[in-house]
Amino acid sequence: MTGARPVARTVLALIAVAVMVSTGVAWGKIRSFENGIFHMSTAALGGGEPDGAIDILLVGMDSRTDAHGNPLSQDELATLHAGDDVSTNTDTIILVRIPNNGKSATAISIPRDSYVKAPGLDKTKINGVYGQVKLEKMKELVEQQGMDPAEAEPKATEAGREALIKTVADLTGVTVDHYAEIGLLGFSLITDALGGVDVCLKDAVYEPLSGADFPAGWQKLNGPQALSFVRQRHDLPRGDLDRVVRQQVVMASLAHQVISGKTLTSPSTLNKLQDAIQRTMVISSGWDIMDFIKQLEGLAGGNVAFATIPVLDEAGWSDDGMQSVVRVDPSQVHDFVDGLLHDQDEGKTEKIAYSPDKTKADVVNDTDINGLAAAVSDVLSAKGFGAGDIGNNDKEHVTRSQVQAAKEDDPGAQAIAKELGGLPVVAVDAIPAGTVRVVLSSDYSGPGSGLEGSRQSTSAAAVEQAAGQSGDGTAPPPSPIITAGSDDPQCVN
Repeated sequence: MTGARPVARTVLALIAVAVMVSTGVAWGKIRSFENGIFHMSTAALGGGEPDGAIDILLVGMDSRTDAHGNPLSQDELATLHAGDDVSTNTDTIILVRIPNNGKSATAISIPRDSYVKAPGLDKTKINGVYGQVKLEKMKELVEQQGMDPAEAEPKATEAGREALIKTVADLTGVTVDHYAEIGLLGFSLITDALGGVDVCLKDAVYEPLSGADFPAGWQKLNGPQALSFVRQRHDLPRGDLDRVVRQQVVMASLAHQVISGKTLTSPSTLNKLQDAIQRTMVISSGWDIMDFIKQLEGLAGGNVAFATIPVLDEAGWSDDGMQSVVRVDPSQVHDFVDGLLHDQDEGKTEKIAYSPDKTKADVVNDTDINGLAAAVSDVLSAKGFGAGDIGNNDKEHVTRSQVQAAKEDDPGAQAIAKELGGLPVVAVDAIPAGTVRVVLSSDYSGPGSGLEGSRQSTSAAAVEQAAGQSGDGTAPPPSPIITAGSDDPQCVN
């Protein structure tokens, strides 16, 4: 494949890292793996105040070499639809947070086009930080200091890794404790070693740049197919965000296989895993993997969640108007990451795994204002909630707007109440699970009322400003949070 038709640069080889690192089952059986893995060192890890979790940065490299610098064969490149472009893009970036009690884990994806401030660079896409800093360091060492390129290469690579680690730490507000990196080939090899992965597509897809050619519905993919599945970026409704969700459903499926004990009973499987991981994986020095695994022995699939950082605009533009980027707000990302840790620490995986599409919102009007229920229903649909019935209130009159649900702590009711300006949630036994009923009284002045624009909140103004040249500045619905506790992976775009 030529440079004129570049392949999507996503790497999901680190799925293996996520599976192995986040489950004690696999590593406990194959402790000899670590001895053959390439180790790296960087001063950017640790050193911060304790933040209640072990934080691991998992990075997928768009590399045409293995972890030891050996080039992939032409057959391997062809099988993976990898082309022969040389690149150091980090096209999969995942922060794994494991509360100190070791009973849960959250893998937080950072979209590759996230527009961020990086050390020593202007604002840029996060997937280019590693490569840009590495290239600048190589020029400094070779051209200015006269260092031999072979000697300069590892120093430049360390600088690139350090810059990426610091960028992720600044964006998320965490101290990164450990680092794991894996190249293009690893995901395919490990998926094959585990016997393939089950996925479900809402619609058939055909996208030749990535090699994605799949029917709708349930199917089992081998390694190269799975790589195409997670590399596809074109022709997806939400672009990079849908690609990230595909990564997550594959990770969840593989993690479920490992956690449930379905895969690691065969010596040949373990040998294939060992060969794949030792060939393609890099981890940070000083990380006692076996000690770490002992902390995770109680981890269950339902307590492994996969999330995506909040996004202001998935189709925004860089400050100079020259690049399409994903706009993010670091303060919003900090709050999101902290909230996930808090809920996971308390074992509330079900709460964090909630997404708006799991709730149908009926909206009824208890006022004389024509069209109020329909306007509020449109607001909720734009936020990703399912559209329910719309009409006038034919039940008991209310004097205060409210959100009704079967339980006061229903995640959908709580989410809708927040979106509508902090309405109270009222328990009503007759309302079925998965449905909420929004009752709008004459006191309602939230989104859809036509009254909210005059007192625009600071956060709304920040969203508009951060969206830059994107258009209307409307943030997309949040990506779903997926868990590894089910035999049936979620169907996706």
